Amino acid sequence: MSVLVNVILAVQILAALGMIGLILVQHGKGADMGAAFGSGSSGSLFGASGSANFLSRTTAVLAAVFFITTLALAYFGNSRPASSGSVLETPAAVIPASGSAADAVPAAPVAPASGAAQIPSK
Repeated sequence: MSVLVNVILAVQILAALGMIGLILVQHGKGADMGAAFGSGSSGSLFGASGSANFLSRTTAVLAAVFFITTLALAYFGNSRPASSGSVLETPAAVIPASGSAADAVPAAPVAPASGAAQIPSK
């Protein structure tokens, strides 16, 4: 299970970095007006509007991958094995001097210190 979570986390990080890079490469809607009136170059590798379609579709795919991996990580983060409980819910065990963990008994609750009984409570 840990390997699967690590793979999903790596895919999520790569999708996030890819989205950041693609969003920074894209130009805004106002940049098209400047190219229409002659300032800036409209010729590019993908054509006049081909880069916008390619980059926006790739960003959408990476956003979907990021969303799916986020849901998968949330699912695996909330799923607990039925056999093991929380560390806070299990009592501590006292190991006897012989060192055998099989002879361990749960620790008795500690009585409050004598000074704690003198503090008034509301």
